[in-house]
Amino acid sequence: MPLIVEKPADFHADRPWGAMDLAEIEGATARLHWTDSDYQWHVNDGTEVFAVLSGAVMMHYKVDGAEKAVRLEQGAIFVAHIGEEHVARPQGEARILVIEKKGSI
Repeated sequence: MPLIVEKPADFHADRPWGAMDLAEIEGATARLHWTDSDYQWHVNDGTEVFAVLSGAVMMHYKVDGAEKAVRLEQGAIFVAHIGEEHVARPQGEARILVIEKKGSI
């Protein structure tokens, strides 16, 4: 039976960055996250695809040690490659689709 999420903007978790597991695909996971709080600076051990489904997120990242930021609105996608330090800072509530290597932080 297929999984259908008709209104991801209605998803709410019991804690910031709580998630609904959507799929596991050859060692990667696809998860729908809800949050209203900042994440933490981190570096993934695999590529991460971060798609804003509702709300807005300020994504901070570092390039050659210098911090930069971009505002991601609904529909925007951010891709962090291995070793790229970044942190998501939602602007109010946000729902985010994250596809990454299973077990990444």
